[in-house]
Amino acid sequence: MPTSALVTEPRVRPPRRRARPALKLVGPAFLAAVAYIDPGNFATDVESGADTGYQLLWVVLAAGCAAVPVQYLSAKLGIVTGKSLPESCRHRFGSRVSTALWIQAEITAMATDLAEFTGSAIALQLLFRLGPLESALITGGISYVLLHLYGRRRSWLERLLTLTLALLLLAFAYLTARGTFDAGAAASGLLPSVSGSQGALLAVGIIGATLMPHAIYLHSALVTDRVPVRDPEHVRLALRTERSQVFVSLGIANVVNCLMLAMAAGILRGVSPGDLSLHETHRLLGTLLGDGAATVFALALLVAGLSSSGVGTLAGQVVMSGFMGHRVPAVLRRTVTMVPALVAAAMGCDPTQVLIVSQVVLAFGILPALVPLLMLTSDRRVMGEFAVGRAARAGMSVLAGAIAAVNLLLVVLQTLK
Repeated sequence: MPTSALVTEPRVRPPRRRARPALKLVGPAFLAAVAYIDPGNFATDVESGADTGYQLLWVVLAAGCAAVPVQYLSAKLGIVTGKSLPESCRHRFGSRVSTALWIQAEITAMATDLAEFTGSAIALQLLFRLGPLESALITGGISYVLLHLYGRRRSWLERLLTLTLALLLLAFAYLTARGTFDAGAAASGLLPSVSGSQGALLAVGIIGATLMPHAIYLHSALVTDRVPVRDPEHVRLALRTERSQVFVSLGIANVVNCLMLAMAAGILRGVSPGDLSLHETHRLLGTLLGDGAATVFALALLVAGLSSSGVGTLAGQVVMSGFMGHRVPAVLRRTVTMVPALVAAAMGCDPTQVLIVSQVVLAFGILPALVPLLMLTSDRRVMGEFAVGRAARAGMSVLAGAIAAVNLLLVVLQTLK
């Protein structure tokens, strides 16, 4: 079964007005943006702010800005070709390459689920005093419900998940306002600098938490059938609309991530020595600002975990069906990929460190998604007149090189540590 059948609506008649195809593209951009504010962001942004203050604010901002052209290219591939990125890879690169890409994509999918399940379970523990394994099982049950709703009420669920962006923005704007914001230190944090191996680890974790590989795969699939008639006029209109939607949705996500770090820098900097867990963050917010602030933090973590978990499951379907040409029942796939999270909960692993390590794994999964995307969108045999130009290719190549350099730096620092 084609990938588009899993995640897109049936084709419809050509619209009478030019605005209709544009309106149909509002959901995918915001749905993909939900993946950019998951529990991994909470762990990396909060610990970065508490540990280094505003020093890594430039990493958060740069990673968020870099995500905009990446997600737009993903959507452009789906709009122009009618195929998802994994599906296009299978047709363009052959079975061996596709199999290799599929294996690494499954590893990053498990890392994604590990972060989202762990974050949701922590939130349930904070709100209802549940145990780690119990919380993880409840999270799994809720994810099945969201999966069912997506199959039955897709447009309704898209609006609900889009609402999470607004809720998270309000939550962290409130928490940041309750603390002390140092404008001068924040401005200094926009100048690139990293201190020590821990700073490098957090920087790579931020990149992995922001440039999400599964969001790159998913976005291309969400838009494949959103253009009623694939002629140049409709495609150009859809691309213009999608570009603006990506800019707005990821702009909101970027602001939320910056506010997370600013909140931690303004409230938690120097309060707790060493690694700062999300449990400790919740406790300190309650002590310093009151129970209301602590509850807002826990609710924001729960909303982010559950919503991004649903997005991750959809991305997993796209990966499997696209690369391998086989459809796996979503319930079975969800059960398999959440096993590492359940094992980590049962073993009593430090959830915050699990989150950070999962984001580092995701950072190493960016290039296997980004490089094929750049190759496909630059190929006129695939994109025709909509192939990206030399300037865009050069810019994306620089981005890929920067990610590779940062990953190599992390390996060297951790080896010498």
